[in-house]
Amino acid sequence: MRCPKCKHEQKNNFECAACGLIFAKYRQVVERKKQEEALLAEKADNAVKAGGKAGNGLKILQLFLLVVVVAATTYYFTAYHRQKSLQRMAVAVPVDTALGGEEIKQAPTQPGAVDAEVQAPLQAVMSTQSAIERARQATVSIETPWGTGSGFFVNENYIVTNRHVVAFEEEKLADFKKKIETTRRLIELEQQKINGMKRTLQQMPKGPSRSQLAIIISGREEELNRVLPQFQDGQRQLAQLDRKIQPSDIKIFLADGSEHAANYLLVSETCDLALLSLFAGDSPYIERPPNMIGMQQGDKVYTIGSPVGLRHTVTAGIFSGYRQHETNGQVYLQTDAAINPGNSGGPLIDEHGYARGVNTMILRDTQGIGFAIPIEKVFEEFRSTLY
Repeated sequence: MRCPKCKHEQKNNFECAACGLIFAKYRQVVERKKQEEALLAEKADNAVKAGGKAGNGLKILQLFLLVVVVAATTYYFTAYHRQKSLQRMAVAVPVDTALGGEEIKQAPTQPGAVDAEVQAPLQAVMSTQSAIERARQATVSIETPWGTGSGFFVNENYIVTNRHVVAFEEEKLADFKKKIETTRRLIELEQQKINGMKRTLQQMPKGPSRSQLAIIISGREEELNRVLPQFQDGQRQLAQLDRKIQPSDIKIFLADGSEHAANYLLVSETCDLALLSLFAGDSPYIERPPNMIGMQQGDKVYTIGSPVGLRHTVTAGIFSGYRQHETNGQVYLQTDAAINPGNSGGPLIDEHGYARGVNTMILRDTQGIGFAIPIEKVFEEFRSTLY
């Protein structure tokens, strides 16, 4: 079938797939047009024969009416049906299946409307970003006399962190004491040697040997003077570590940059957790997941903290699995999200911004294998304070 209007060829003999022309109605219009033209020709012939001017005026009027009818009919069967055809195409138009496409769904009826299949992933991304931002606002940086770490609000007034962030480990403290004591003894021996060399210098006669000894004494005194300030700093630091830390010794920096001192400190005796109190107004906090739904391997997770002093840094990774410590039986959450020095005590959150754990340690000589203490352990350890 060839369309008489646009010359499109097709098997369908009811309606043109290209321009929407309905063939039956088109033939009716053409037939009616022929009849009208024949009738008009007959009347025109009679008018000519009558030879009157009125007949000529009627002929002109009839021709005008015929043009109007034909124009209106043409619009109806072309423009109107073409619009209908375009509307049908908007409902369902097959696309190239080689590109992995599917049928285009109903066109949006509201201006600026977004297809649901596009809107849903966009809303999910925006929701994740908002959840991370809320968790970031609830994360704090912590500074102590010996280092830095992170923490986060678990309710309006309490911050959880790692014990090793706010309490220097006994083994490390003992080792530090030993180093300070060894350095002190070496300094005393060096001073004794220098004093002995000075006495020898006074007894020596003038000459090259005396001058040479004087140069040696001067060099050793300069070296000792460089070591003494470092030793004195170490002694002051040991004095701070050797006494029991006070909450006022701990500086807490909120997301807005404000600095505060802790009001209260509670240290766990069984695991690497500590609890700080800070009454700083209506502080945002990170909630636990509803119904304590467990994690699945491969779930997206994020860490927030202050690695190497870079406050409120966010890193991403996945939940790698549950791991149990061989010695103490503690269960940890394993993740490949970067946990660097300074991240200790910060939150491990899921895509919805719920607290899943407290970042606590990494495995040395690995590509970022880190561990977090499950958030359930925090509320179990500090049950009497948090509930």
